[in-house]
Amino acid sequence: MGNVRIVTDSTSDIPAEVRERLGITMVPLKVVFGEETFSDAVTITPEQFYERLRTTQELPTTSQPSPADFLEAYERLIDEDSDSPIISFHLASVLSGSYQAGTIAASMVERAADITIVDCKSASYGSGLQVVRAAELAQAGESKERILEEVQRLRSNMGLYFLVDSLDNLQKGGRIGRASALIGSILNIKPILSLDQDGGVYSVDKVRGSKKAMGRIAELLKAEFGDSPVALVIAKTDNVEAAEELGERVKNELNVKEIIHTTVGSVIGTHAGPGTCAVFVYRM
Repeated sequence: MGNVRIVTDSTSDIPAEVRERLGITMVPLKVVFGEETFSDAVTITPEQFYERLRTTQELPTTSQPSPADFLEAYERLIDEDSDSPIISFHLASVLSGSYQAGTIAASMVERAADITIVDCKSASYGSGLQVVRAAELAQAGESKERILEEVQRLRSNMGLYFLVDSLDNLQKGGRIGRASALIGSILNIKPILSLDQDGGVYSVDKVRGSKKAMGRIAELLKAEFGDSPVALVIAKTDNVEAAEELGERVKNELNVKEIIHTTVGSVIGTHAGPGTCAVFVYRM
């Protein structure tokens, strides 16, 4: 039996060089601007996406991969090595049908194959951390069971917060009402978002001003992790300075042993909006 093969969808926001180094197969979601459709992280880069998002009058839409898209990926890996197990990681099922599409695709494989479908119960690099760790263990020759056990441990020891710069995209996407968005904009309210245990988005707090919101995030993470050794992921959209400031605030409060930088991709960015920044922390 060969090494476990790792599959994910593009919302895990893993940089291309990391995917290539670890042999991760990525199946992209779609982003649609009017009549134009792009494959997330394939035919549109995050930089191109945010530049376009700043100027568009109509919020783009997103769509999940079809079961056929995942089936193609699974069968390609089976062709390469039919004895190797496959673990396929997906955006939280409460946010997207990617997990369901992967499950259907696995049932469509006609040859004998060991395929495990995992709901990351997270988004962006909250999923990416799980996928990268799984791929590292796979390269080291660890078993499917050991990889799934470690992913579960990591997931249960993770904290994450998104700081949204504007309420506009949340309102356009139907997450909040127009009145709330208008009042929030007038009062300079910065919502701090996180994900619940199933991966659903919820508002942790609403603070006036970005700097106060960043301080609040650092405070929340300090309460959760204390002095435990942690790894910190800083995720930016198109506002690098804000992401770096948020990361610095958090780093000063925690016992950070490793720092990782990444970019929130176009699918998550569609709903969070430009200017969003995020931090992901996990106990080492």
